[in-house]
Amino acid sequence: MESIYIFYLLLFIVAFLYSSVGHGGASGYLALMAIYAISPEVMKPTALMLNLFVSLTSFIQFYRGKHFKWDIFLPLALASIPMAFAGGLITMDADFYKKILGLLLIIPVVRFLFFKNISADEIQKNNVWLSILIGSVIGFLSGLIGIGGGIILSPILLLLKWTDQKQTAAISALFIFVNSFSGLAGHMYKGLIFSPDMISFVSIAFAGGLCGSYFGSLKFNQNILKNTLAIVLLVAGIKLIFT
Repeated sequence: MESIYIFYLLLFIVAFLYSSVGHGGASGYLALMAIYAISPEVMKPTALMLNLFVSLTSFIQFYRGKHFKWDIFLPLALASIPMAFAGGLITMDADFYKKILGLLLIIPVVRFLFFKNISADEIQKNNVWLSILIGSVIGFLSGLIGIGGGIILSPILLLLKWTDQKQTAAISALFIFVNSFSGLAGHMYKGLIFSPDMISFVSIAFAGGLCGSYFGSLKFNQNILKNTLAIVLLVAGIKLIFT
C-alpha cells in the first residue's frame, strides 16, 4: 500500500517539474509507470490522458504571459495531428518500447543542460516547409510512443533559433495537447485500456501541473528547474535502457 503513495508523490513531482518548463510530462509518466511495471498497453493511453490536463494548464499560464506565437505553432501542429493518430494505431514490443522511451528521455536532458536561452536579436524567421516536415515526424513518434512530442520539439526550436525559452515552452505546451488528443484518438480507434486508478492519476497530475505551470511561468528560476528535471530524466532514461 505504501508503494502506491510513493507513486502518487512521484507523479505529482513529475507533473510539477514538467509543467514548470512548459511540458505535459508524458515521457516522465511513462518512465514512472515503466519502473512500476505497468504494461505499455496501459501506459501509453494513460500518459496521453494525463498530458491533456497538464499541457493545457501549462499552455494557459504561458499564453497569459504573452509568450505564444501562432505563426510557429500552426504548420507544426497541422502536420503533426494526423501523424500522431497514425502512430497511435501501432503497437510495439514491450522491451523495445522501453528502450526507445529511455533514449527519448535523454533528448530533453541535452536540451536542458546545453541549450542556452535565445536573445531577441538572435531569433530567426521560421521555414514553413521545414516546420511541416518536423511536425510530421514528431507527430508520428508522439502517437507511437505515447508522448506529446514537446521533449523533441523544444530542442529543435531552440537549435533553429525560431523561439526563445518561454516561447518554446508556450508552443510546446499546446503542441503536446493537440498531439496527445490525436494520439489518444488513435488508441481509442484500435481499442485501449485505461487503469482503474485513472481518476486518481489525472487528479494528482493535474494538481502538480497547475502548481508547476504557475510557479514556472511566473516565479521560479528556469535554470534551476531545468537542471533538476534533467537529472531526474537522466536517471530514469538510463534505468529504462539498461534494465
